[in-house]
Amino acid sequence: MSADPSPTTPAAPVRERVGPQIGPQVCPVGPVVDIVFSRWTTPILWSLHEHGRQRFVELERGIAGITPKVLTQRLRQLERDGLVVRTYYPEVPPRAEYEISALGRSLGPLFATLAKWSTDNLNKVDQARTDFDSAGGVTRRPKAGRDT
Repeated sequence: MSADPSPTTPAAPVRERVGPQIGPQVCPVGPVVDIVFSRWTTPILWSLHEHGRQRFVELERGIAGITPKVLTQRLRQLERDGLVVRTYYPEVPPRAEYEISALGRSLGPLFATLAKWSTDNLNKVDQARTDFDSAGGVTRRPKAGRDT
């Protein structure tokens, strides 16, 4: 997948940013992965989905390791993509709050499915990695016709 464009650089339309070719078919999941599953986008969407409307500093405190610059970039891109809504309050001092949009909330079942998969299968992934590493990085399969 390509790197995320900066929020100030016009990006190609989503239909042009498709995933890898699979034979004559185009992977339909590629654009979704580009939009939703970048390094910081998923934790931002998850936080807004789980905790509701938040100010910038609340998001920053709740997402370990994210820098203010990256949070600003990701929030702008999510707002541009229609997944996050920013509400600005012209007070003194001014404030802004972020919340997940209806389009962003529509990703809830996807996140729920991925969370369940994680709970059900990450231990199997860890075991597969352990088995692979202990075999010296080679997957061992029984030869055809032999019982093992």
